[in-house]
Amino acid sequence: MQRPTGMAVWIAAVLVLGLTAPASAETMDAGNAITKLGRGAVNLATGWVEIPKRIQETSVESGTAAGWTWGLLRGLGYGFIRTVAGAYEIVTFPFPAPPHYEPVIQPEYVFTDESVDSSYRR
Repeated sequence: MQRPTGMAVWIAAVLVLGLTAPASAETMDAGNAITKLGRGAVNLATGWVEIPKRIQETSVESGTAAGWTWGLLRGLGYGFIRTVAGAYEIVTFPFPAPPHYEPVIQPEYVFTDESVDSSYRR
């Protein structure tokens, strides 16, 4: 008997996943899913912007030395988290996870002012 080829394995995986898809497809909201996909793409592309943002923010609050040390570390951390969150949202955009396609990171975008309450949208 021949071993299955890579293509055969992929087809089998797609068929197995396709059998479980109808349960989640019923609850998919196309508009919110596309919004989640777009948000994920923006956050994946702009995650690095957290670095200069946090350096500047920390410099204003605590001085230049703190900005270039603690702000840089904060920026690297926030940037990593935003980039990973963006990748997660791209991969999971068809699924309402978290519920109602809510963003997995706040603020929703790196350019959003953190002092603005976003609850008015609901």
